[in-house]
Amino acid sequence: MRTLKNLAGIVALACLALAGVCAQAADPKPGTSQPPNIVMIVSDDHAWTDYSFMGHPHIRTPHLDRLASQSLTFTRGYVPSSLCCPSLASIITGLYPHQHKVTSNDPPLPAGTTMRPRDFYQSPAFLEGREVMNRHIEAVPTLPRVLGEQGYLSFQTGKWWQGDFKRGGFTHGMTQGSRHGDEGLKIGRESMRPIYDFIEGAQKEKKPFFVWYAPLLPHDPHTPPQRLLDKYRDKAPTLQVAKYWAMVEWFDETCGELMDYLSGHGLAENTIVVYVADNGWIQDPERPRYAPKSKQSQYDGGLRTPIMVRWPGRVRPKMSKQLAMSIDLAPTLLRAVGLKPTPDMQGLNLLDNEAVGNRKRLFGECFTHNAVDLNRPASSLRWRWTIEDDWKLIIPASQNEPDGKVELYHLEKDPHEATNLAEQEPGRVKRMTKRLDAWWPGKP
Repeated sequence: MRTLKNLAGIVALACLALAGVCAQAADPKPGTSQPPNIVMIVSDDHAWTDYSFMGHPHIRTPHLDRLASQSLTFTRGYVPSSLCCPSLASIITGLYPHQHKVTSNDPPLPAGTTMRPRDFYQSPAFLEGREVMNRHIEAVPTLPRVLGEQGYLSFQTGKWWQGDFKRGGFTHGMTQGSRHGDEGLKIGRESMRPIYDFIEGAQKEKKPFFVWYAPLLPHDPHTPPQRLLDKYRDKAPTLQVAKYWAMVEWFDETCGELMDYLSGHGLAENTIVVYVADNGWIQDPERPRYAPKSKQSQYDGGLRTPIMVRWPGRVRPKMSKQLAMSIDLAPTLLRAVGLKPTPDMQGLNLLDNEAVGNRKRLFGECFTHNAVDLNRPASSLRWRWTIEDDWKLIIPASQNEPDGKVELYHLEKDPHEATNLAEQEPGRVKRMTKRLDAWWPGKP
């Protein structure tokens, strides 16, 4: 009997110990009082197919391949909108564009104007419209703003559309307020040193840090180092494609430099690294622009991206085919540092296996390049879309796509969305449309 009592006591102590370990696992970092640092990598105009680990036959991305192998990697990740500005705003807020109201890249053009974009960017109408968009981002919580309340220092680099970096809640940054980045666009293309200087400053202050690394890569202008262009010149079908492929590898090299810096300075273990692309890109083979069914479109070529979360010792590396979305990153990171997502965030905690496993569908929305009405998101809507399992439904918005057709694709059998099955599957279309309307009806 005594032996049984002793055994019961041992089991009880073991359970208490295990409970302590589980409780500790909810803390930012076991054994330290310092919350985890965060590095967010956002590639720019980068197709979901264009990585070695995603199966591209020619493009080499060894550093992103390594990051993927060390991460919880969702190969079926998505952004809600296939345009830079609203996509980036969704990443930083964890909200859909119709929630944060930054739906488009630019404000409305003045009625009846024939103004060229370059002239419009210098006009009072543009500056006034941009100010409205900047105020929209100030009106909602952002990752750097929420993290700052917990003592984090944050650093903006690369693409940033919403005015001065401070307007997004960053404590430090490079962009002063031009259309999509000014000084911030030098990161990666010219040097990584500003990030390293910021991290070193945060360490001196003994503060946790958040880095926003969103370089203008592989975004045009496609001006890769000659050594990389030479590597792809004979493999690509045209020079334009070779330039884009080389830009992808150039971006990969900068990610490798950043990862090596974290490892070399003993920061990798207590730093969460997340990765996402802002939208896709299919290179036009003859011209320096994107091909159809990629950027600005309702198709996976513009919407799909791998999403990665690396946290050594805390997140088990795994390649997952579960659905994920960029709006999941904010709630995931907030949960990781012990904070609750805001009530308006509809994304999941990607580290919650049960929640991710129970997810049935994704929703998204694509808008006009120039907004119609900056205060009414539905006025600029072009398409809403939803994915359930392997089925994707696209519903055009009559206000901007009056001649658009309902589209339905089976993504596993038809990953490039070539065969519209809407007429063959009216029941499925009806059911998916009902759920899409319940999410957001998109009416002006």
